[in-house]
Amino acid sequence: MNLQRAAEIQVVLEGIRLPATRAALVEYAAREDSAAAAALERIPDREYGRLDEVGQELVPTAPVQVSNDPLPRPESGKPPGGEDYVTPNPSDTGEVRPDAPRDHPPKKVLEQASKLQKEQQSKQEGS
Repeated sequence: MNLQRAAEIQVVLEGIRLPATRAALVEYAAREDSAAAAALERIPDREYGRLDEVGQELVPTAPVQVSNDPLPRPESGKPPGGEDYVTPNPSDTGEVRPDAPRDHPPKKVLEQASKLQKEQQSKQEGS
């Protein structure tokens, strides 16, 4: 069965009073759609409180749990940024450090931007 057919069966069941047993669902659906009633006969015999539960039984869409261990696994390494990740006032502010290599591209970009900003400021002050 595909998702579309399961949705169609849910529409057939729109007026049924819930919670309802499988037998009640089959009986209700048989008045409108005998094929839907036949499909409902194959779902587990229990009480259904929502039509979504019926749809889930017709076409399971919930993710399958792979592991029986519901607990998260420990991290595989240090968090990004090391200890500064959890420090409210980190020592590393993200600025280019003075010990950064001279050919470090961000430093060059910052220097060029600073130079351009100073040139523009001097032009504005001059005019």
